[in-house]
Amino acid sequence: MALQSNHLLGLEGTPREDIQAILDSAISFKEILERPIPKVPTLRHVTVVNAFFENSTRTRISFELAQKRLSADVVNFSASTSSVSKGETLIDTIRNLEAMKIDVVVMRHPMPGAPVILTKYCSSKVINAGDGPHEHPTQALLDMMTLREAFGSFENLNVTLIGDIAHSRVALSNIYGLLTMGANVAVCGPPTLIPRNIESLGVKVYHDADEALAHSDCINVLRIQLERQKSGLFPSIREYHSFFGITRSRLLKASKDLVILHPGPMNRGVEIDSDVADGPQSVILQQVTNGVAIRMAVLFLIAGGEREDELVN
Repeated sequence: MALQSNHLLGLEGTPREDIQAILDSAISFKEILERPIPKVPTLRHVTVVNAFFENSTRTRISFELAQKRLSADVVNFSASTSSVSKGETLIDTIRNLEAMKIDVVVMRHPMPGAPVILTKYCSSKVINAGDGPHEHPTQALLDMMTLREAFGSFENLNVTLIGDIAHSRVALSNIYGLLTMGANVAVCGPPTLIPRNIESLGVKVYHDADEALAHSDCINVLRIQLERQKSGLFPSIREYHSFFGITRSRLLKASKDLVILHPGPMNRGVEIDSDVADGPQSVILQQVTNGVAIRMAVLFLIAGGEREDELVN
């Protein structure tokens, strides 16, 4: 089993068959994670570098755990403690990584398109762990795995992304992936946090949270990314919470019990209340577990290894 591309740079244009292959493989890897010894020798001859030019906790740890569960050799690179802080260019950093004979680079970078640039200057296989506000494909894939576990299928599933759509790489990857798999996708938020012409991607736009929830089977709650905003895009946090925050009272007005996702980190009391995040409709911790399984599947399919039927037995 192999993907049609040597890299995972985003879900825009990723074939349905590749997404299906990753989701199917992740099921097998999730079973491995539940074993007494959750480790297989699949990538024991593969060296992976985690090149993070931007801060990360969940994604970096999830990738590192996935790599170690597959027995890969792991090197962690942090821009704050590297020669980048001394003025080294991205291309020079890439060329130095290439000279070290790395097989796979997992890259997070604040510049949209940086992983694509990486593929132009080195022969290593590249996995995008988030490039600025552009894409975050493995996060979307773990969200999709969680939804498939909850609903069984994506066909005609009504998914709403609510929050800071304009600055969210999670939103864009979810939109591409979910639409490819047959889901109906909507976005909801104040007009200042919804990109212009986003309807051209095939999504429905809501500016009323209660109306959006009434037409949803599940919602993926996105945080307000103040660090990416150049100026205030809404009057106050309090007002945002009043109109768009996911609260217990707001969920009670919905026509059904909605499944609640959140990619993290959460701003409790802003985009989501604690009794919702920790409540029975939340699958947030399931997303975290699925994140390791999805990243194991991506690494396996990108880097290659033993046959899957051998590694899971």
